[in-house]
Order: sequence, then C-alpha cells, then structure tokens
Amino acid sequence: PREISSGQASYSQPKFRPDGKALYMLRSGGDDRVYHLARLAMMAWPASGEPKPIGGDFDRSVNSFAFTPDSKTIYLLAEEAGHEKLFTMPADGGAAKLAFEMKLGAYTGLAIPERAPAPVLIANWESSINPAEVVRIDPRAASHQPLSDFNSAQAAGIDWQPPRHFWFDSRRGKRIHNLLILPPAFDQNKKYPLVVMIHGGPHSMWRDQFFLRWNYHYLTTPGYVLLMTDYTGSTGYGEKFAQQIQGDPLKGPGEEVDEAVDQALKRFSFIDGARMCAGGASYGGHMANWLQATTTRYRCLFSHAGLINLESQWGTSDTIFHREVGNGGPVWEQGPVWREQNPIRYARNFRTPILLSVGEKDYRVPLNQTIENWSVLQRLQIPSRLVVYPDENHWVLNGENSRFFYSELLGWLKKYLD
Repeated sequence: PREISSGQASYSQPKFRPDGKALYMLRSGGDDRVYHLARLAMMAWPASGEPKPIGGDFDRSVNSFAFTPDSKTIYLLAEEAGHEKLFTMPADGGAAKLAFEMKLGAYTGLAIPERAPAPVLIANWESSINPAEVVRIDPRAASHQPLSDFNSAQAAGIDWQPPRHFWFDSRRGKRIHNLLILPPAFDQNKKYPLVVMIHGGPHSMWRDQFFLRWNYHYLTTPGYVLLMTDYTGSTGYGEKFAQQIQGDPLKGPGEEVDEAVDQALKRFSFIDGARMCAGGASYGGHMANWLQATTTRYRCLFSHAGLINLESQWGTSDTIFHREVGNGGPVWEQGPVWREQNPIRYARNFRTPILLSVGEKDYRVPLNQTIENWSVLQRLQIPSRLVVYPDENHWVLNGENSRFFYSELLGWLKKYLD
C-alpha cells in the first residue's frame, strides 16, 4: 500500500472518472470543529499532489456522486431543507448547481452506467408517503420515472398526506425549517393534540422519507399532529448552521424547538395547545430531558437513549472526544457548558411525566444514563415509566421489539393526550 494523501482530513468513497485520468473522493475534517461537510475532492491520475476540493463554495454535504460517460459532468446528491436533491457540476471543478427543484421526497444511491451512449441517471426515490422505488431521473424534464413497483399500490390505499413545510426566524436571527405531519381523516376544523418529535444526531435532518424507526404517519394514526424541527446543528442548511451547536449543545436548540411550537400554534388553528407532548431518541432523548429541566408546557415527554448527565455520559460513552470538544474542554475543567447545560443539575425543576426506554447493549448512550434519570424521577415521585430492551443497542432493530416500542409509546401518548 502507498499513501497518496496526508494531513488531518478524512477521505471516503474514492471513485475513478470514466476516462481514468482523475480520482475523486469525499473529503471532510481537518480542523477542530465537531462537524464538517463532505466535499468533493479530485487528484490527477496517476497520483500526483494532494486531493483538491473542487466544489467551489457549495455549502451542502455530498452523499453520493457519479460521472457522465464522457467524463465531463458530475451529478451529486445532497441534503437540503427536508429533501435529498440532485445537483450538477463540471468534472474539472466549479460551482455546483441544483439540477431542478423538488417538493416531495428524497433521492439516494445515485448511479450512472459508465458505458451508456448517453447519461442514464439511476437512483432510489422515496417520500414519507411513498416507500422507496428505483427510478430513472430525467434532469431536463425535472422528474423521474419509476423502474420498480414494489409498494405503490399499497401506498396509494393509505390515508396520508405529504408533510407541510414552514420556516420561521428565531429570536437569535436564524431561519428554522419545520415539517408538519397531519393525521388520517384530517379535518381542518377540528382540534388535534401535538406531538413534538426531536431528531437525533444532532447532525442529521428531518427528511421527507419513509422510515420504520419513527414512522411519522404511523405516529399520527391516533389523531395527532407531528411537528418536526431542524434546530441549530441540523444538516442540510450549510456547514456553519450545523457547527453552531458546538459550545451550545442543548440550550439554543431547545429554545428553537419551543419557538417552533409557538409558531405552529400561531399558524395552524387545528393544533390544541393544551394537549402537547415532546420527545425523541439519542440526541432527541437528550433534548427531551433538557425540556424536562426547562419547561412544564408539555403534558408528557418521552426519551429513548437520552442522556441526563453530561459528566457521566462523557465517562461511559463509546464516543468521548467530540463531546469534550463540543462542550468546550474536558469535564474536570468544569467549563460553563458542563455546569449550565447539564439536565441533572436542574432536577429540582422536573415536573413532567416521562417515558424512558433504552437498549441494554447501548454503548453510545449507555444504560447508566437512563438509570440515573429513573433514579431522579423516583426520588422526586414524578409519574414515569421505564422500559429496557435487553437485546438492543442504540437502536431498536428487532421487529417484535419495534412493535412493542410503538405500543408503549402510543399507550403513553394516549394516557396524557386523549
């Protein structure tokens, strides 16, 4: 093996251009920030010099890319405001441009056959109301044609609607994107409880995509409206927006989630502000515990794999260093974040009933976090429920466990929202 790159950056997905004259890859990292975009980089082949970024000022993270057979053009997929969109750029470098605007769904897994006489763009496409199918994308027509048909008939028989998108300007001057999911048999003139879903990561994004884990529409079936906010730290809104959670891991994003609720109540008269619940998993669980510490506006909360104590999380998680960087230094120096944004330090404020769940084999947010939380809740005699999955890790992967998880969560919501 011969090393052909150096420095602190990380490289992934190496791919040769069809003419064999250049090697391309995704480049990220290189400084002390916790989050970085994945940017396209290129080096001449045979290898000479360091890989050089070629995307100009393109401020989105590249997920996949492919070349036209003539080696002149690159098509790439990147997240943006709830979608994964198709972009195009010259293969030798230059500005990446949106191939066409999309209002529904997400493309993933882009591929272009290298020996086709003309560019043929193949990808998966799905939305929250369209389970994934293989499609052929036609950039000129700004559309795609399905090549597979596994689920369209079943999906067409379900009473569901695409997400409603809305933006607001936060008190900190940031543009915040949101998705609103409506229940089946939706009636604009009725009042519906609100479930505030908080995504994990935090460096991820609520996507108009079909998921088993946290299936949006399944959670609305009892007659709930879902609000999903891309707070500071989310991807799909530029590198700076995602990086600004560094040094402010809970307080700023928590304020944005609460502001999103205020905006939703102001804009949508069908939401019942007296019946609201909030929660999520992983970072979404951390945020649920932060809301427990900072507000009593929700009738109930739910926290799966959520931390309660920044300090003991640092000492037991399988990912330590980025938490230290994000919190402004090692825990023993007791910088402001460790003291001021640690939910357990605000336990005297805990009031809201909360459902806790965790996988016993979770090494990312280990079991001790949920047990600490449970101990605090029992000591304070706050209505709560604890569910431990002995055979699960950070995610609930087993089908029957997933079924049980949904039954527990929907039962908890019903108890406090109906």
